[in-house]
Amino acid sequence: MTNHPVHPMKKRARVLLTSVFGPYAQDDEYGSRKINPMELYQNQVTRFQGPFSLRMFHRSFGLMLIQINLDAPCSLLDFPSLDRFIREIRENTYDVVGIGSIIPNIGKVIQMCKLIRSHLPNASIVIGGHVTNKENIDRLVDADHIVKGDGVAWFRKYLGQDTSAPVHHPMAYSAYGMRILGITPPDKPGDTAAILIPSVGCPVGCNFCSTSALFGGKGSFINFYETGDALFEVMCRLEKQLNVQSFFIMDENFLLHRKRALRLLELMQANQKSWMMYVFSSARALKSYTIEQLVGLGVSWIWMGLEGKKSQYVKLNNVDTHELVRTLQSHGIRILGSSIIGLENHSPENMEQIIEDAIGYKTDFHQFMLYTPNAGTPLYEKHKVDGTLLDESEFSPADAHGQYRFNYRHRHIKNGQEEQFLHRAFQRDFEVNGPSLARLIRTQLAGWKKYRHHSDPRIRKRFEFEAKPLATAYAGAVWAMRQWYRKDAKMAGQMDVLLKDLYKAFGVKSRLIAPLAGRFLHITVKREQRRLANGYSYEPETFYEKNPAAIALEKTVCKAQTTTAVQARWVKCKIQSAANV
Repeated sequence: MTNHPVHPMKKRARVLLTSVFGPYAQDDEYGSRKINPMELYQNQVTRFQGPFSLRMFHRSFGLMLIQINLDAPCSLLDFPSLDRFIREIRENTYDVVGIGSIIPNIGKVIQMCKLIRSHLPNASIVIGGHVTNKENIDRLVDADHIVKGDGVAWFRKYLGQDTSAPVHHPMAYSAYGMRILGITPPDKPGDTAAILIPSVGCPVGCNFCSTSALFGGKGSFINFYETGDALFEVMCRLEKQLNVQSFFIMDENFLLHRKRALRLLELMQANQKSWMMYVFSSARALKSYTIEQLVGLGVSWIWMGLEGKKSQYVKLNNVDTHELVRTLQSHGIRILGSSIIGLENHSPENMEQIIEDAIGYKTDFHQFMLYTPNAGTPLYEKHKVDGTLLDESEFSPADAHGQYRFNYRHRHIKNGQEEQFLHRAFQRDFEVNGPSLARLIRTQLAGWKKYRHHSDPRIRKRFEFEAKPLATAYAGAVWAMRQWYRKDAKMAGQMDVLLKDLYKAFGVKSRLIAPLAGRFLHITVKREQRRLANGYSYEPETFYEKNPAAIALEKTVCKAQTTTAVQARWVKCKIQSAANV
């Protein structure tokens, strides 16, 4: 951090952090695209599953992490409308405005910078997030500082804080606004996982990975919590304050940090913690653990790269990924597989087999993304050297989000064929494997059967907790899905087998509740199908939050304003009294 800028007001500077403005799931002049909503699952995973799609929103966790680590008064405006953003910078005074964004939203960042210059001409503008990987961004946006990598350390230095101080973790849930089967399930305490951010970056450094590029490339990463003890302490605080038993671990390859993970396991065992963890992991990292260690850690959901046969990625080397997926699922661990469409060896001639190989994993969820050279990555540099990147006059950055077209000339796939192949992959996965909700239920049931009589009460407790909805809500969901597919013999047969398995496992309770709940859910599914067919889209709500320093400043200002008003009334009375004399 040599020659690092420091704001003249340091910790007295008033800071606004904001995500880019919405709406997000509709085409507009600033770069929003209907096919690129602010919903991770609907966008990239369950995109073609209609009313069965898992829909939810996730907060801007990077901005939340920065805010909680600032001693300066800091407000956070997350998912504002354009009008709400304008009102915030028009009606309030800020010395620093920080914007976090991805590259497809560069048009919104440009517009927000113009508005800040108009309404807050003396404010310093800081741009962070994946958008900073974009070439020549300093010439595209009117900003004072472009920050790549660790925003917490950068802002602490900028505001004159101690950069060696421990990193505080936000107390936040991993998602909100969940919707499936046309309903929003009750949001009871403990139902939603807490977000946990142990590290950023990834040492594996796949050539297409924007996150790895943002934090220094292959071999580079930042651990906010180096040890299992530090991580355990954070998790205990999250458990207590949010009343949670599960954690969505926002770390590109959490299990790669083996020493930390195994120490965490020791502490969980010693303190009888029956936690559940949702993690990202490479196949090779997974293979370095025994199934007993994974189950003991509470790993119940894994997002795993399955880039495809003959891919160049060493994280898949010498691993039978099909066998690995089957083994994990048999122990109740749900798998979200991630496959790429458009690798160098992909062509129209072999695409059908590539898709069939991917859906043959029968993962609980499956992500399909186009092979996209994002700015800052080694893959981008390769295409740049080869002269195969499309100019922005030919292809807008707003469309380079991995769910539409290539932003380069592929050697074999031409004329927009990639979009057809991408759609085909999603459709085939849904046709062959059915709704992800049914797959998830099947895997959870397998785990409960295997571990309900486990000798360790800690393990039993965890699987009992996860099994709670199986006998009731999930049984009703399967009943509704069987009814939905009554004219599809193959899929109806799959649902019938699953429903009978639930009846056998949970007896009369499931047999009574499933038809009652199922009839209701079948109605909501049909209603949701009509709603989506009419073009309805979901948008995240706006959040506005202040850190303790901002709250304290607000109280001081209010007190000063009240005192001034009283004094003004007193002076007015004195003048009137003098006039009467």
